[in-house]
Amino acid sequence: MEKYYVVKYSGQFGFIKPWTAVRDSETFSQQFLTPSIVEGIEKKLFPELLGEENNGKILKIKRYRLNYQGLDIQQERTWSKGGINIYKDKGQYKTNLGILNRGVMLNPNLYLAFENEEDASKAFTQTICLCRNEDLVFPIELLEMNILEFDNIDGFELIFTDIENGFKVGHNRFDNASEMFGELKVFGSPIRN
Repeated sequence: MEKYYVVKYSGQFGFIKPWTAVRDSETFSQQFLTPSIVEGIEKKLFPELLGEENNGKILKIKRYRLNYQGLDIQQERTWSKGGINIYKDKGQYKTNLGILNRGVMLNPNLYLAFENEEDASKAFTQTICLCRNEDLVFPIELLEMNILEFDNIDGFELIFTDIENGFKVGHNRFDNASEMFGELKVFGSPIRN
């Protein structure tokens, strides 16, 4: 039976922005990683994979699983795309500020599965972020398990598919903005107590 080397990452909070949420005033963290997010994490862990010949390819991360304890609604002040307005007659500089509500995952656990121990060991020495630089998750455990044991980990996982077998999850920034599709799988109880 195929074996995985799994790195468990954990942190206090995390946020995965849905691809439709560019200007949404209320946004909840997405429960799954898209192909381009997994590829971005992989290229951060293994910078030797950077380069045109590897764009649009996930070579080392074979599967993943994501679970968390709940969502916390936080407010964030944002700058408008328009930037700064200058009112010379009043001597004022004003910006178009907005407030958005962001649902952030509490205590997320992310499990990354690799085929070989060397890749998992290298990944175990590094922190990663789910999508925003301030949302760091840290390596906690390095586990060896077979596929059945991996499938017993509670959580969400997007199985990457095509248009015929999945729903659209965004555009791949590594592959000329090509459309990405997936089938969301829920294993056990992905929202922990």
